[in-house]
Amino acid sequence: MTEQSLGEGVPGHQARAGWSREQAGAIERTDDTVAPIVYPPEDDQIPEVHIWDTWFLRTRDGTLAEVDGYRVCFSLTAPSDLLPGKRHDVATIRCFYSDDGKNWHNAGPVFEDALGQRQWAGSALYDDDGSVYLFYTAAGEDGAEDLTYGQRIVGAGGGRIHTDDGFELSGPWTHHELLQPDGERYEREDQSRAMIYTFRDPWFFEDPETGETWLLFEANSPVPEGSDACGGDAELQGFNGSVGIARSPSGDPLEWELEAPLLDAVGVNQELERPHIVYGDGLYYLFFSSHLHTFAPGLDGFDALYGFVAEELRGDYVPLNDSGLVVTNPGNAPFQSYSWMAFPHDDEVLVQSFFNYYEFAGETLDEIAHLPESEQMRRFGGTLGPTVRLDVEGTRTRIIGALGHWHIPMAGEALPPTDRELIRRGRASDRGSYGQ
Repeated sequence: MTEQSLGEGVPGHQARAGWSREQAGAIERTDDTVAPIVYPPEDDQIPEVHIWDTWFLRTRDGTLAEVDGYRVCFSLTAPSDLLPGKRHDVATIRCFYSDDGKNWHNAGPVFEDALGQRQWAGSALYDDDGSVYLFYTAAGEDGAEDLTYGQRIVGAGGGRIHTDDGFELSGPWTHHELLQPDGERYEREDQSRAMIYTFRDPWFFEDPETGETWLLFEANSPVPEGSDACGGDAELQGFNGSVGIARSPSGDPLEWELEAPLLDAVGVNQELERPHIVYGDGLYYLFFSSHLHTFAPGLDGFDALYGFVAEELRGDYVPLNDSGLVVTNPGNAPFQSYSWMAFPHDDEVLVQSFFNYYEFAGETLDEIAHLPESEQMRRFGGTLGPTVRLDVEGTRTRIIGALGHWHIPMAGEALPPTDRELIRRGRASDRGSYGQ
């Protein structure tokens, strides 16, 4: 990769790798990176709530867990009669389950006594002894009358899944504050000087090569006033996203120590959301989501899934497809999906996201708020989107097809032929539609 990460001049413990302006300047839509148009599903499986950021119950090795025939996911949710733009202020984690990976059921809110004013995204572990751990973001100060935006990384232990009479996830849960920013490697809220502050989105990962246990998260790199980072450009310095990481010395899911970030994007992008790893063929694929509006001045990115690859977890990451762009929305539907989460499936990588706003081609998502409330409600998907299928080889990726809304297959489950396979068989399908 190029040497310039623009993090030079940032004090404290620095990341080994960075996303450079040169790399991000190469972002462009291609046939291999643009997903097809998304339309509403024929049947909204969970109509009573808005659903957005979603994560699946996984085992320590990162594969999707199957518990007595059930696969399980967790989502940020809000009542479906709420104006979509207000959903983040009341976000609650709910559990959903399925016995076929296509039809899902609402198991209800996970917690009665979670930390924070509301909860934002995280991850979930199904441990070897059958215990369930949830990692989440506690947003806002407990008990505060007004909304606040401080963020802490929290772990909840004590969960169990019972299937004797249907499906039930229950506690008693115990909540543990796991990590707060140290001000040196990770910016504190009082140090933040641009856009929204981030210290969130914990994601559990046990390295299959070393057996070491890690927690990835979204953060910001501290850039003090007067720093020479980004050539001393104060405006660029405010765009200081990073992928943070902590290590558990014992493997205990509730014991963590901060380490230097995996990747920084100082001068490039302010939010590297929901970072996660897919391990395959001896390589570590680091993925995260980001927005059009969080790129620094002079750069044109998209709401998209971005990715990097390294030969070691703490190695020198290089951007996939030269720029880092992996999956984005079409130009005429730039906000149709968001919050992508990749997971391995046999020889492919599958990518799940939520169905965001459709029939909307504004230049920014802020323009949604200018529409009548009835139109804001109508154009918000608020459910899981189709699952995108990726071919990944070395530093290159390409979209090769997609499954339907809410279709989450387990390893070994056969998938329908891709468009390219149908073309080879002389039965080409319309690339603009999703498979079932």
